[in-house]
Amino acid sequence: MTSDATPTLRTGFATTPDGLRLYWRAVGSGPTIVCCNGVGVSLFFWKYLVEHYADHYTVLLWDYRGHGRSDWPPTIEGADLSIDRHAQDLCVVLDAAGVQKALLVGHSMGCQVIYEAYRRFPERVVGLVPMLGTAGRTLETFFDFSGSPKYFRMVANFLDRVGDAAHYVVRPALQSPLAWAVTRNFKLVDPYYAKRDDMLAYLRHLSGIDLRMFIHIVLMCNEHDAWDLLPQIRVPVLVIAGENDAFTPGWLSRKIAAMIPNSDYLMLADASHAALIEQPETILHRMDRFLKERGVFL
Repeated sequence: MTSDATPTLRTGFATTPDGLRLYWRAVGSGPTIVCCNGVGVSLFFWKYLVEHYADHYTVLLWDYRGHGRSDWPPTIEGADLSIDRHAQDLCVVLDAAGVQKALLVGHSMGCQVIYEAYRRFPERVVGLVPMLGTAGRTLETFFDFSGSPKYFRMVANFLDRVGDAAHYVVRPALQSPLAWAVTRNFKLVDPYYAKRDDMLAYLRHLSGIDLRMFIHIVLMCNEHDAWDLLPQIRVPVLVIAGENDAFTPGWLSRKIAAMIPNSDYLMLADASHAALIEQPETILHRMDRFLKERGVFL
């Protein structure tokens, strides 16, 4: 979907009840598609979706608290970094951008955010596209390893003890040229599909995030549970999974699709957790079909 006209662009900040400013950007005009990031990710991960849809839709992007251009919580200790809080923040962003109803698209943690948003304000949701994410208790299926919750709690305790000192080691590592090589060699992304520049943008952004906040958000993902909600969803849903997604195993996405009444399902061959930037053409082609066949914006 392309045209010669330059899509309209609006940007702004939404202020949360606890006084934080959340950055948002709206590209294009027409019915609204809202993109909800994974943890540690900013707006750049959606660039192919924006390019594809901004000629005919409004694509609304936003940064979670502590991410991108949004404000950081004053302190990590006691900060509300829960999925429920992010869903409430999304409502504030919709209001600030003047959006009444939207298709909610989520990647990774963003899947949990859009499920919780549907629970909170279903009247504002015309459809859901959860990509490469679960419905709750994230760490219990992370790498299909039952010890993941214990491991992440140990990391959180360690970071709380060492404080900012950990940044002096981790940040240079993430900014190093070796970071891309490690990412490819350990197959955290598909080494044939993923583009270096796309992943470097992610690594640079991740290096600027407070590591304690990152780990505590991950732990909050494990506290969240929307599995009970899935059978109650009454809007069109397209579940997108990756064959080689170690973070959200394929069997988990199939279970989600089976629990949501009349949902659509796409399994991406060879795709990792970063399929959004590895196989955007396939994802967007299937989304086009979904929008048309399910009459999402009618």
